[in-house]
Amino acid sequence: MTYTTLIAAEDLSRHVHDADWVVLDCRHDLTAPDAGRDAYESGHIPGAQFARVDEDLSDKSPGPHGEFRGRHPLPERTAFVETLRRWGVNHGTQVVAYDAQGGMFAARLWWMLRWTGHEAVAVLDGGIQSWQALGLPLATTPVSRPRGNAMPNYPLVSTVSADDVMANLTNPVYTVIDARAPDRFRGENETLDPVGGHIPGAKSRFFKDNLQADGRFKPEDQLRADFSALSIAPEKTIMQCGSGVTACHNLLAMEIAGLRGAALYPGSWSEWCSDKSRPVATGN
Repeated sequence: MTYTTLIAAEDLSRHVHDADWVVLDCRHDLTAPDAGRDAYESGHIPGAQFARVDEDLSDKSPGPHGEFRGRHPLPERTAFVETLRRWGVNHGTQVVAYDAQGGMFAARLWWMLRWTGHEAVAVLDGGIQSWQALGLPLATTPVSRPRGNAMPNYPLVSTVSADDVMANLTNPVYTVIDARAPDRFRGENETLDPVGGHIPGAKSRFFKDNLQADGRFKPEDQLRADFSALSIAPEKTIMQCGSGVTACHNLLAMEIAGLRGAALYPGSWSEWCSDKSRPVATGN
C-alpha cells in the first residue's frame, strides 16, 4: 500500500524498519531555529533522519537580481533531489514526514516531494505525539542510510510567482487563501510580520482549522465542507502564508478532501511585503 496524504502511527510502526521506507523529522520553531534539532537529538522515531526547515527545505539565497525571495524560498528542484538522495530516497521509496506542530512543517516536506514528482509521501497524522501516545519507543542514535537514486519527475503540484499574484489583482481569476493566524492576517502581529496585513482580496483559512482537538486532521468530509464554505474552485486557488510553509498544510488538507489543483505562492507574505510597491490590506 502506498500512502500519499496521511499515515497513522499504528501503520508506521509496522514499517518503520522497512528498507525502502524513509522517515524524516521536520520539527522546527520559527522563533528558535535550533529547537528542532535539539528535540530530534533528545528522541526521535527510530530510523528517522532530521530535515532542517531553514536549510534542507529552503534556499535563502537572493533571486537572480538580488531580490529578497521570502523567509523560506524554495531550493532549486535539482538541489532538493540531491538532498533526497542523501536521505536515501529512491524512486519507489515511501517517505513519511512528521513534526510536533500538527503537521505545520511536515506538510512542507510532503508538498516538496510532490513538487519533484514523488507521490509516495505522507504526513504522520498527529505527529510524534501520536507515536508516543501508543507507547512506541524513541531513539537517540544517529541514522545513516545508503545513498538513494531519486530522480526529478513531472511535478504533481504547481506554483505561482509574486508577479502572477500581482497580475491577479487587476484581472482576478484566482482566490488567494492565507494560512496565517487571524491576527497576522489582520496585521496585528508585529513579531512575526513587521509589515502587517495581507494581499488585497485574500481570504483567511488558519492552518490549525484543519485539525481536531487531538492534533489529527479532520475527516475528509469535514475538510471538504470547510473549504467549500470558502466558495473556491481548487484549480483557481492560490495558497500562501508567511513564507510558503504553513500554506502547504492547507494544500494537504485539500488533497485529503479530494479538492486538488490549488497552487502555492512560495514567497508568500514575507516576499510580498518586502516590495513597498505591492499593495497591502489590513483588518478582516
